[in-house]
Amino acid sequence: MFTTAALFGSFLFGLIGMAAFAYGKKESRVYPMLFGAALMAFPYFVTNTWAMYGVGVGLTGMLVKMRDS
Repeated sequence: MFTTAALFGSFLFGLIGMAAFAYGKKESRVYPMLFGAALMAFPYFVTNTWAMYGVGVGLTGMLVKMRDS
């Protein structure tokens, strides 16, 4: 279902994913590219808004945690 919160979450996590993917590609680093691609793709598969925010925050947290790898 398309709600304002779901559309905002999709846009927010897609934007974070696009920035992470671009950074990973520029620096030739695999983890930011993988987490960026996952952040851009997962809103298409998660329909519940709360689950989308949970998965998005989890993936963003893992992206920040793995930034030195």
